[in-house]
Amino acid sequence: MSMPTDQSADRPGLAASGQSGLSSLWLSTAGPAPLLPTLAGDCRTEVAIIGAGYSGLAAAHRLQQRGVAAVVLDANEVGFGGSGRNGGVVSAKYRLSFPAIAGAYGLDIARLMHRIAHESVDAVEELVQEFGIGAAGFARVGNLKCAHTERSSASIVAEAEWLQRELGDRAVAVLTPAEVAAETGSRSFRSGVLTKDAGAIHPLNYIRGLAAGLAARQVQIYEHSPVTEMQRASDGVSLLTPRGRVHAQQVIVATDAWSNLSPATRRFRQSIIPFRSAIIATEPLPPELNARLLVNCRSYTETRRMMKWFRKVDGRVIFGGRGAFGKQESMAAFDGLQHGMCALFPELQAVRVTHRWSGFVGMTMDQLPHVGRQDDRISFCVGYNGAGVAMASMLGRYAADFAMGEQPAVGLLDASRLKAVPFYPLREAGVRMVAGWYQLLDAIGR
Repeated sequence: MSMPTDQSADRPGLAASGQSGLSSLWLSTAGPAPLLPTLAGDCRTEVAIIGAGYSGLAAAHRLQQRGVAAVVLDANEVGFGGSGRNGGVVSAKYRLSFPAIAGAYGLDIARLMHRIAHESVDAVEELVQEFGIGAAGFARVGNLKCAHTERSSASIVAEAEWLQRELGDRAVAVLTPAEVAAETGSRSFRSGVLTKDAGAIHPLNYIRGLAAGLAARQVQIYEHSPVTEMQRASDGVSLLTPRGRVHAQQVIVATDAWSNLSPATRRFRQSIIPFRSAIIATEPLPPELNARLLVNCRSYTETRRMMKWFRKVDGRVIFGGRGAFGKQESMAAFDGLQHGMCALFPELQAVRVTHRWSGFVGMTMDQLPHVGRQDDRISFCVGYNGAGVAMASMLGRYAADFAMGEQPAVGLLDASRLKAVPFYPLREAGVRMVAGWYQLLDAIGR
């Protein structure tokens, strides 16, 4: 299929196009970005995909495997959104716990959801291996959830025992306070639960590697081609961009928390609460300190409601969390992260923070992602609630299946369960109020 393109050499970088002069560790350490065109002119295809993040490119890969022609359109460059800004944690989880899912919906649904979660980690590994993305540095290092109070310790230990007993999950193990302290280098935790089936990755190298690999297979990916309008017709949907048009039989929307970038995806914006998440990274640690902190180089999370997470990358500590509010990045949020990091690891007070960046997490009302059909022409996948590296890679596959007329079993992730956010114009005030309440509960140890 011959496609109109514009191979402009003027390609603004990620930092210049949305990070307010702040520096992302991923951007400073990533390999070269693939040279991708901007759509110029009109074309036809079987499936058009809006969004060139993990979901969109995973959907394109699924279609390419099945011999289905696809065109991918992105408003910015590959990796601009969450796929290039996240913490690189590849986890088999949802915000809802599996015991909570079983209690509300039954054990069979919990088993299905558990299988999907673990297959999402497999999906990342499979894509990395297929496209030979060695620069992504993917490894199944595991995730250690660290309990900050006796109450939270009892909760996560009970959940681990339930997973072992009810779902036969042998990938979870309970660690004592001494074991957690020896591994993390912090004595702030009461216990920990290790999930072995979790990984870590360089997220920007991962998405760039996917884009480069798909482009080499002649999948058409267009950057700086925002979809400004969808026009329905009897034989499909036309997607309008500033300089061209794509007519497709089917459309997949894969824009998640960045659905506000395109007028054509506003319908999905109404169902997503974009919650800003911030990350800092230190300079490389001195050898003695590097040998004592986060010695197994896993990913680590706290049990606080306003969760903080951390991991070590190339001898640096990266530390992230929610609590950064508003449309613009805030130095107060980064300072708050540094304060939290030093509270857990006092030795880091003397270590310089060299990188600060943020992005949006797509939250949903039921705390679960969703995938499926909007109607006879449009499928979608949105709302990863902080587990997007793995889940977006998996749900992109499902979105492609739905677009092809299939009905994969997705349990509670079914599109029909995605609800609009009540009083949507007040969402930012609501987020601040709820977050403030959570911060208070965390501060008093509840």
